[in-house]
Amino acid sequence: MGLMSGWRGWRQFRKLPWDWRNIVIYSESGQDWHQFSGLIEQLNGPLARKVCYVTSDPADPGLERRHENYRAIWIPEGLFLTVFFQVNRSDIFVLTMMDLHNLNLKRSTYPVHYVYLFHSMGSTHMVDNEDSFDHYETLFCAGPHQVKEIRKREQLKGLPPKHLFDYGHPRLEAVIEQGRTYTAGKSLTEAATVLIAPTWGEQSIFNTCGRELIRVLLEAGYRVIMRPHYQSNRQTPDVIAATRKAFAGNDRFEYIDRMGETDSIMRSDILVSDWSAMALEYAMGLEKPVLFIDVPRRVRNPNWRELGIEPIEAVIRTRVGEVVSPDSLQDAPAAVERLLSEPERFRTKMQELREKLVFRLGHSIPDGAQEIVRLADERQAARRGRQP
Repeated sequence: MGLMSGWRGWRQFRKLPWDWRNIVIYSESGQDWHQFSGLIEQLNGPLARKVCYVTSDPADPGLERRHENYRAIWIPEGLFLTVFFQVNRSDIFVLTMMDLHNLNLKRSTYPVHYVYLFHSMGSTHMVDNEDSFDHYETLFCAGPHQVKEIRKREQLKGLPPKHLFDYGHPRLEAVIEQGRTYTAGKSLTEAATVLIAPTWGEQSIFNTCGRELIRVLLEAGYRVIMRPHYQSNRQTPDVIAATRKAFAGNDRFEYIDRMGETDSIMRSDILVSDWSAMALEYAMGLEKPVLFIDVPRRVRNPNWRELGIEPIEAVIRTRVGEVVSPDSLQDAPAAVERLLSEPERFRTKMQELREKLVFRLGHSIPDGAQEIVRLADERQAARRGRQP
C-alpha cells in the first residue's frame, strides 16, 4: 500500500509543469502545517504564486486545502520519497526538516535551491547535530543568535556562506495574539496552575524527577498539568504512564496529550521546563514566567563548545525565570511564588526582550513570502539561462 501510494505521488509530481515546481514545499508531518500555512496563504493569495505542497503524512491538514494556486501531493516515507528527494527538479524547495543530505533523504542531483525554516527560536549548535544545517543554501532565521552561530560555524569549518534571511518566528506572533485575546475566567482566589512541559529524552524532567516534582507542587497547593512531549510517549511510554497513574484521582492534577493542544498553555500561570525551546515562546509570547529544572543539557553535538557561544536556551534562563536543581525540588514552590509576584513588571520585561531577540515581529509571514518569491524568480531566471 505504502509503495503504491509513493509511486503514485512521485508520478504525480513528475508530471507537473515547471510553473508548479517553481516553489515546492515539503512537510514531514502534519504537525508542521502551522509553519507553512501562513506563507502558503500569502503566496497563493496576495502574491498570486503557485505552490506545490508535498507531505509524507496522510493526515496532514495541507492535503485538505483547496485553492487554484495550490496543489498537494502525498508521498509516504519509503523508496519513492527517497527517489523524490534525489532526483526532484524544482527551483526552490522549502522545508523544516533538519539534517538534509546527512541521512537517507539527500539533496537532488539537479540544481535545486534549498530553504530551511527554523521551527523554533532555539540555538543551532547544541541540541541539534553539528552539521544539521550545512546543506541548505538559505536559512530563514528566527533571531540574531542563530545568525551569529551559523556564521561562526562557517568561519571555523571553511564552509561557503549561506544566505541568511532575517525571518523571525511566526509561531511566536501567533502565541502573542492568542495571549492577548485569551480570557481565562479564573477567580482571584483560585490556586495558580503550573504547566510541566519539558523536552524529551532520558535526561528530561519526566525521565528523571517528574514524579517527585509533581508531588511537591501538589502538596504546596498548586494545580498541576502534566504535558509530555509526544516523543516521550513514543520513546518512554512506561515512564509517562507510571507518572500519570501515580496522581490519577487527584482533582488538582491533569494530564494532557500535547498533540495539537494549546489550551493548557493559555490557562497556565507558569511553565516548568528543562531545555525545551518552547520556554522562549511561552515567556516572550504569553509574557508569563518559566521555572527551569536543571537536569543535564540535551546535547546532540558534543563539539558545541567549539563555537565559543553559549546557547540561547542557557542564556535566557535567568532572564525569563529561575533555575532549581533536581536535587532541591523542595525549593520549587518558593520559586513559583517569587516568579508570580510581579506580573506587570514581568510582562514589560518580556516585551522589551522579544524586540531584541526576534526578527520582524508582526510581519514575518508577508516578508518571508516575498523573500521566497524573490529566490524563486532568481532561480527560475538561472534555470532558463541554462536551457538551450
